[in-house]
Amino acid sequence: MTRPLALTAAPAPSAADRAPRPPGLVAFRLQGLSCAGCAARAEAVLAAEPGVTEARVALAGAQADVRFGAPATAERLAGALRAAGYPPRQEEVRLSVPGMTCASCVARVERALQAVPGVVAARALLAERAAAAAVWSGTETATLLAALAGAGYAAAPMDADAPDPEDAERAALFRDTLVAAALAAPVIVLEMGGHLWPGLHHLIAAGIGTGTAWAIQAALTALVLVGPGRRFFTAGLPALARGAPDMNSLVALGTAAAFLYSLLVLLAPSLLPETARAVYFEAAAAIVVLVLLGRWLEARARGRTGQAIARLIGLQPDRARVVRNGSEIDLAVVQVVPGDLLRLRPGERVAVDGTVTDGESWIDESMLTGEPAPVRKAAGARVAAGTMNGTGTLCYRATHVGGETALARIVAMVRQAQGAKLPVQVLVDRITLWFVPAVIGIALLTVALWLVFGPGLAEALVAGVAVLIIACPCAMGLATPLSIMVGTGRAAELGVMFRRGEALQRLADVAHVGFDKTGTLTEGRPRLTDLATAPGHDADAVLAMVAAVEAGSEHPAAAALRQAAEARGLALPEARGFRALPGLGAAATVAGTSVLVGSARLMRQEGVATGALDAAAAGLAGRGLTPIVAAIGGEAAAVMALADPVKPSSAAAVRRLRDMGVRVAMVSGDSAAAAGAVAAMLGITEVAAEVPPEGKAAAVAALRPGVAFVGDGINDAPALAAADVGIAIGTGSDVAIETADVVLMSGDPGGVAVALDLSRRTMANIRQNLVWAFGYNVALIPVAAGALVPIGGPPLSPILAAAAMALSSLFVVGNALRLRSAGGPA
Repeated sequence: MTRPLALTAAPAPSAADRAPRPPGLVAFRLQGLSCAGCAARAEAVLAAEPGVTEARVALAGAQADVRFGAPATAERLAGALRAAGYPPRQEEVRLSVPGMTCASCVARVERALQAVPGVVAARALLAERAAAAAVWSGTETATLLAALAGAGYAAAPMDADAPDPEDAERAALFRDTLVAAALAAPVIVLEMGGHLWPGLHHLIAAGIGTGTAWAIQAALTALVLVGPGRRFFTAGLPALARGAPDMNSLVALGTAAAFLYSLLVLLAPSLLPETARAVYFEAAAAIVVLVLLGRWLEARARGRTGQAIARLIGLQPDRARVVRNGSEIDLAVVQVVPGDLLRLRPGERVAVDGTVTDGESWIDESMLTGEPAPVRKAAGARVAAGTMNGTGTLCYRATHVGGETALARIVAMVRQAQGAKLPVQVLVDRITLWFVPAVIGIALLTVALWLVFGPGLAEALVAGVAVLIIACPCAMGLATPLSIMVGTGRAAELGVMFRRGEALQRLADVAHVGFDKTGTLTEGRPRLTDLATAPGHDADAVLAMVAAVEAGSEHPAAAALRQAAEARGLALPEARGFRALPGLGAAATVAGTSVLVGSARLMRQEGVATGALDAAAAGLAGRGLTPIVAAIGGEAAAVMALADPVKPSSAAAVRRLRDMGVRVAMVSGDSAAAAGAVAAMLGITEVAAEVPPEGKAAAVAALRPGVAFVGDGINDAPALAAADVGIAIGTGSDVAIETADVVLMSGDPGGVAVALDLSRRTMANIRQNLVWAFGYNVALIPVAAGALVPIGGPPLSPILAAAAMALSSLFVVGNALRLRSAGGPA
């Protein structure tokens, strides 16, 4: 067992270390967030700090994400939060660093950890080959491991099984609720029991006396307030003193008012008129019980909103079988490095991303793609961390580990989307920022009006306490973020990744979807079907030169041409000076001769006459094939045709979108004939063909307003960026994925309808939550104030107010959780 590590700040940085760093990103788990007003104030505090470029505070996860540069630092931001009454949680992360061998290693390890935004202090102990970092909760351990890896040290967590702070908070709420209920039960029975069992009041008065009964109630209620209810005072009163009251302030004021008034009745009744000598100890005690119960139920339900991420994280195994020096050894996954050879046995999960080197099996990739059918893997195929192997055995070479795996990127995307703030939330934040102060003002006004027009002080106090207790800013603050968390989590389970949370709102308003053709609606794996040469050119010689040019390209058409040359057993000459011409083709010098391969538009642009091949090209295009022209030495040498099969799900995807009331268009760089043939096959009537990459953005803009574009290639990036919502096929290029707002991991265009449906359902859920949260407060705060009394209606008891407040939050949480079953095939 290792002893606890004393944490100190890292050594003072050298001049080189003090060089300006790029903007940092730090995450804090905040304490004291109890309502949307708190979240808005914490966000405003962060945004006001010099150097902060972006700040987001999510009430649902009590997390703040801050992007900053100089002069801001994580410590300065934490200090600002602490001063505002929302101190960030700290935790200790302990790491095993077996590669430390000398004192200089210690300094490098400490410096590497200290450079990570979110690390408060770091310490490395050479004797124990260990390091520890005090970090702000929310800082990912994977970030620390990556920093050490960058410094040359493989590390592993020493406390991977440490409990989640949120679990501890839920446990504390549960415990406090039970204790408060046990103490409050006798109070409620002594004071309210007579309403259920007539004669109980007379029995108490005759037995122990009313004064003794009140004294017992006072003692038990005091225990409730200083014990389980202490959290409301320690958080609420300082917030009130800072002029930034929150939900805790409301509960603290309400319960304190009820308790102190009742204590005055008990200890100095002569100071009050006889008609006002009533105690409300049971109200103070019951309010604490009900609010705690509501918070525990809310925290318990809220914990379920993060299950999508928890399930994804749990998919990656902790151990891996690595083949080193001819021997198979069992290692922790964090010790695997790119280039390692790993063995995967039947029924095991893939440990890291890699490429299969030997063996054959079927892999279940549903956790990544949402598609239930296993995928065949053989030599050369890619495998992803977390996917499940079938009955075969594979060997694969690690290509991406740690935070670079597809699974880690998915988790990061989902977390980023779940913490996003939609445009609709801006208005909510403005309202909730002033909500609690307004409620306190209404409560004071209520007391004043009851004192002037009501029967007395006791009734005025009850009405004021009811106003304080019934107000529920929690429901207002949770209305949007919980729906986002559940909606994006459900989307992840279905293979739809929202890279940007605000895309949820924009996608719901989409009325027009534009598709790229190749690789999006088609398989993107074309094959060579025809090759016609101009007089004086040999087909095999032309194909060899074309394949040599395409050896430098990753385009699917290039792969098809290379495969055709390999199938004919052709030796490829050496190509130099390769140039990719996006949307047009490619060029290179092969055996000292310039070679152009691409569309007829490229030939016209380069001044190459294609007259001898025009008839053959027209015939191929008329059959729905894509003609590709090859020019050697400035002379048209051959025209080739590639066939790209339409994806089996494309027609159903288009049909489902049209059934949802969405117009569908195709924007393609292919010839009009080839694009038209595919469009006719899929039932698409709006087609823009022969559109160059730089023209796709304009073509998409013409479909506005409310347009989404779906693409997979580098040449689709401008259109993805120009659309209101860019949707990338996950099997496409990294450039397209990075540009898009939404990623379909399976490559199935049917995911567009799933994303659209989830977006609409999520926004509808948010609207329902907001209507409820605002409607609840607008309707019941006046009732609590006694608005119904002048017309013969009843006043509202503070106990019923506390119950209603708790149920309001639970309604919002429960409604958001309904999204867990949303989406899926039609």
